[in-house]
Amino acid sequence: MPQGSSQPRPRPHRVAVIVDEGTNPFEVGVATELFGLPRPELGLPGPLYEVTLCTPAPEVRMNHGFFTLTGVPGLDAVDDADTLVVPGRPDNVVPRGAAVREAIRRTHARGARVMGLCTGSFALAEAGLLDGRRATTHWMWADVFRELHPRVRLEPDVLFVDEGDVLTAAGSAAALDLGLYVVRRDHGAEVANAVSRRLVFAAHRDGGQRQFVERPVPDVRDESLGPLLAWAQERLGEPLTVADLAARAAVSPATLHRRFQAQLGTTPLGWLTGERVALACRLIERGEERLDVVAARSGLGTAANLRARVRRETGLSLSAYRRRFGTGAGEAVTA
Repeated sequence: MPQGSSQPRPRPHRVAVIVDEGTNPFEVGVATELFGLPRPELGLPGPLYEVTLCTPAPEVRMNHGFFTLTGVPGLDAVDDADTLVVPGRPDNVVPRGAAVREAIRRTHARGARVMGLCTGSFALAEAGLLDGRRATTHWMWADVFRELHPRVRLEPDVLFVDEGDVLTAAGSAAALDLGLYVVRRDHGAEVANAVSRRLVFAAHRDGGQRQFVERPVPDVRDESLGPLLAWAQERLGEPLTVADLAARAAVSPATLHRRFQAQLGTTPLGWLTGERVALACRLIERGEERLDVVAARSGLGTAANLRARVRRETGLSLSAYRRRFGTGAGEAVTA
């Protein structure tokens, strides 16, 4: 904005978080951490989001009575929100109160985005937002969810589901995955990666990846994949294979596969592809127009593969992605 301009800055995207009786503190923390903190490291003129917590009562007791939340706005705060976040709670058989269900319905009806974190999907289903649509929830509650909400197309094995204006995450950690996915859709890969680095959390896990399930704790803890991931991220433009990663880690491909599944919830190839797409998106955001250069530097090989992978991971064509996040807004992407 030119110095001295009287034009106001566009207001940040407004996020409201409904904190109901018995809400899980972790998912509230996820929402405030992802959307509520200032990001001075990005060098932006203002915050990415503005977050408001709101409650159906003046005092709300959190899950297991860890603490009581007071002094925050009531449910009328949802009326100014561009995105509404509904965290989960352990009591999912008893429906949310009528005021909460109505707040969710009217927020969605006026076109705002609604996100259910973990068993927050129950509240979205109770409000009628999920009938005939895909959704997910924590795997421990999948059977109960099907019984209570048979008209919802439940996908119990994935991390999160994006139905456009309604999104659901499978569990507490998957709420971080969904939140970073939303940041990436709103502000691009560069910003999402910066947020993930601050969280010290994987920048990208695809929503279609399987949830973690109960399994025995190994007798010997596997070594961290951190050094291997850092090594690979410096070489994404090279023809790396799973065999190369296994050789670098000095383990067999099968052992490497098990470690990736245990520590990242994905396969080595899935992680490598996700990192390459994220790098390609960053190159586009920084103004690189030549698709052959982007494909080569990111390790995706060809412009055709680049187009297909970016559309699959972001839901946008390359042209649309560049118009939204690139430096040359409005120009066509050229091969």
